[in-house]
Amino acid sequence: MRLYELSPPAGSTATAKRKGRGQGTGNGKTAGRGHKGQKSRSGGGVRPGFEGGQMPMYRRVPKRGFNNKVFAKQFAIVNVGALSKAFDDGAEVAFEQLKEVGLLKKRLDGVVVLGEGAIDKKLTVRAARFSKGAAEKIEAAGGKAEVV
Repeated sequence: MRLYELSPPAGSTATAKRKGRGQGTGNGKTAGRGHKGQKSRSGGGVRPGFEGGQMPMYRRVPKRGFNNKVFAKQFAIVNVGALSKAFDDGAEVAFEQLKEVGLLKKRLDGVVVLGEGAIDKKLTVRAARFSKGAAEKIEAAGGKAEVV
């Protein structure tokens, strides 16, 4: 196969409509924009979120709290049920082991262990944070939940 033999699949590309090229085309004169009005003008139209002068949704709905996204931390999430399936009894679990097993791809700002699922193996888990339920389940199974 050569570069000049490549072509898109049949029906995947449509020829562009040539607007304003005469009445015979069916898209002449006003070119499908109708007569007069804001949307008929070049550059015309309303901004996203504009509701025709009605108080827009983003101003009607109350704002609550404060979210400083610039400094927000993103955590990689793992559930205790997944740890139980992925690791053997007595294993030490940190980010490197989670990545090897395929439970996590990126470290982000740390790992958070949440309590969904059951754990029946004695594991030593090192993470940035643990939910209350996750720490209780790990310790009830005889393991350790270490905050790093």
